[in-house]
Amino acid sequence: MASIFDQGLEPTDANHATLTPLDFLVRTASVYPEYPAVIHGKTRRNWQETYERCRRLSSALSSKGVGKGDTVAAMLPNIPEMLECHFGVPMLGAVLNALNTRLDAKTIAFMLEHGEAKVLIADREFGEVINEAVGLLDNPPQVIDVNDPELVPIQKLIIH
Repeated sequence: MASIFDQGLEPTDANHATLTPLDFLVRTASVYPEYPAVIHGKTRRNWQETYERCRRLSSALSSKGVGKGDTVAAMLPNIPEMLECHFGVPMLGAVLNALNTRLDAKTIAFMLEHGEAKVLIADREFGEVINEAVGLLDNPPQVIDVNDPELVPIQKLIIH
């Protein structure tokens, strides 16, 4: 027997709204536009700036031919641009394929091909492995480089 709470509660405009992470971004940028959203080294952005950057990313991807159902791969560490990918890519109806930064070139190439990535957004930190992976593909995605200003080059360890 159905509970009284299960009766007459079919979704309608009055009692149901589908929520997505994009809705939360829009609301947060509207309600708390000046609150800090990103703190990364010297970079500071509030929610309004973050929302605007996500929209610009979405627009830029659209101008590169990315649309609903297309795949955008990202090989980025935990930097502001990765946050922007998590919102900007779905704004288009596209799919974000976040690649593990520890993968080798053959695995990355397989994932790019299998996921049919149209665009790959990658931190220059991973340039060597990305160039190798893209070189293995017959139909490589467009590559967008990200330059993290907080990246400190790792010194090679010299053993005496």
